[in-house]
Amino acid sequence: MALEDLVERCDVIEECYEFMLAYAAQGLTRDSGSAAGEQLRDLLGRAVKSLAGLPGAYKAAISQSNLQPAERHEAFLAVIDRDCSDALAAMELVLAQPSISSQLVDNLNASIHLRALLTDLFLLDEIAKLHSSTSDRPISAGT
Repeated sequence: MALEDLVERCDVIEECYEFMLAYAAQGLTRDSGSAAGEQLRDLLGRAVKSLAGLPGAYKAAISQSNLQPAERHEAFLAVIDRDCSDALAAMELVLAQPSISSQLVDNLNASIHLRALLTDLFLLDEIAKLHSSTSDRPISAGT
């Protein structure tokens, strides 16, 4: 189901962010040779994949789960698309570095692009939970 895919993608991205908060606090000068560094790269890679498909997953959920009013969700889809693109560029830039320090991750965590995306995800996650708990009727993101 499209709504489950959307929730799963949000969860992957949120899990990565939570780990990045802990990683940033460790004060590491580089990631190579550490279990935390390997886990960071794995989670960032999974988050990048989830981000790349998030707008499509939301679009499918709007249609398949009958999220109403559809025009409000479609307007927010444009926001998700922009914020995903911006956050994805920042995350891919960090992931492409030969070494990832705690300071670099801290700067990524503080990025307005990532914060905007996370706020979007929290909103989508709550809408999905509301829809899941009331599957007999369409859920509105506001009128």
